[in-house]
Amino acid sequence: MQMPVKRWFTFVEETAAPAGEAPLRKVAIVAVVANPYAGRYVEDLKPMIDASLELGRLMAERGVQAMAPHKIVGLGKGGIAGMAGEQEHVNALLTTAFAEPIRAAIGGGKAWISSMTKRGGPGTSIDIPFNHKDALYVRSFYDGISLTLHDAPQPDEIALIAGFANRGRVGARVGGLRPEDVKGENGLV
Repeated sequence: MQMPVKRWFTFVEETAAPAGEAPLRKVAIVAVVANPYAGRYVEDLKPMIDASLELGRLMAERGVQAMAPHKIVGLGKGGIAGMAGEQEHVNALLTTAFAEPIRAAIGGGKAWISSMTKRGGPGTSIDIPFNHKDALYVRSFYDGISLTLHDAPQPDEIALIAGFANRGRVGARVGGLRPEDVKGENGLV
């Protein structure tokens, strides 16, 4: 199964940081695709999972470009299935098959990627949660990006979202691991 992208959206939010620190740049890449299973129940969603590999690759390319000159260190994912679809359809597009090309494009990632999915129509808002790419317990990366898609998804579409950040929150000071403390195969100290 191929799932060509019907529309792309790119959101960039940048927050100034104290002198000597990089600004916090958050990017969300949205790919709107036709939902081949809209309006009907299908037991086997593996064709969607397989198709998500290419979507992950395309979204990673756009994310890296939009983040430049910064490197991606935090990330999240999510999506909205149009009302003729199921929440499970967008979840099928967000498995490891989708995530691996993103990890490859950003230079790895040992932690699982936070996600949020739902059903809705144009004008639906969604919060994409972030975490550090290599360790979940880097609290300064507990953040996200909020989006409202005014023209998507239509009932037979899925809006797939990949979110990226170049650093943790500006002014973070609630403890936990620091990014420089992250090492080891499992992403923990």
